[in-house]
Amino acid sequence: MGPHRVVALVTAPQASFELGCAAAVFRDERYRFSVCTDRPGAIRTTEGFDMLVASGLRALDRADTIIVPGWLPIDREPSIAVLRALGRAHRRGARLVSICSGAFALAATGLLDGRRITTHWRMADDLQRRFPAVQVDPDVLYIDHGDIATSAGSGTGIDLCLQLVRNDHGAAYAAQVARRMVMPPHREGGQVQYRTEAPQSTQSLGVVLDWATDHLGDPITVDDLAARLNVSPRTLARRFDEQLGTAPGQWLLAQRIARTRVLLEETELAVETIAARVGLSSATNLRRRFRAALRTTPSAYRRAFRAQKSPELSRSM
Repeated sequence: MGPHRVVALVTAPQASFELGCAAAVFRDERYRFSVCTDRPGAIRTTEGFDMLVASGLRALDRADTIIVPGWLPIDREPSIAVLRALGRAHRRGARLVSICSGAFALAATGLLDGRRITTHWRMADDLQRRFPAVQVDPDVLYIDHGDIATSAGSGTGIDLCLQLVRNDHGAAYAAQVARRMVMPPHREGGQVQYRTEAPQSTQSLGVVLDWATDHLGDPITVDDLAARLNVSPRTLARRFDEQLGTAPGQWLLAQRIARTRVLLEETELAVETIAARVGLSSATNLRRRFRAALRTTPSAYRRAFRAQKSPELSRSM
């Protein structure tokens, strides 16, 4: 079994940043990244330069994951050939992914009907009006259904692609990819933190977030976070909502769950030991929180991850 094949479907005018997000994440030995288009040749970008795309839609028939990195103009209907190629790929089990306006192309296939999806918050109303059968959520960074995944604005394409890597190879490996890109492995919150009408806090949370991440094993509380910024818990909550779109306690728990996943994947530590290392106090508390977040137990997660990795380990021996 070779590398996971990721194919980006591009079309003029192509947003090069959205395409670059996918290319940067999947520039890896475990993936093979390529680009195709409806009519091979020179493809104009929104930045004013052309790129040469040699592969046509047949490349989608061999893809394990298909990414639509934007679709402009958003009111342009995909060709019948594109719609058929995407539908054919989905039926055989390929994963379909959109970045930003790429959701308009996926929605045109009908495969998003009845599903909760997202796109850039500025385009959400247009997407909902054009495709009333879909459920557009304008507040999240991405939504991953497994077979179909959609992301919000341009930069959230990186968040979603890292999520796909996390699903394919685990949280620890996704963190390696993120470090290579000098990116956080997982961002919290939603699009509200980026809307132009959202209030902007005068004090960044960066310092307290870094401190909390370095001290997850300590019994940190929301009051502790507030004290680090010398503000009240109520003010801290408001700043978290403004800057991250989430509550301080929810952010802290998400970091602890993410650290738990890495330790389950990379170590043989007992659940009780992991609970102490991530600040969840006891194995019972960790199991309860882990199940609520991931719908599985720590032990089952570890077994599933090891089972997923075992064929790969065998091939490397």
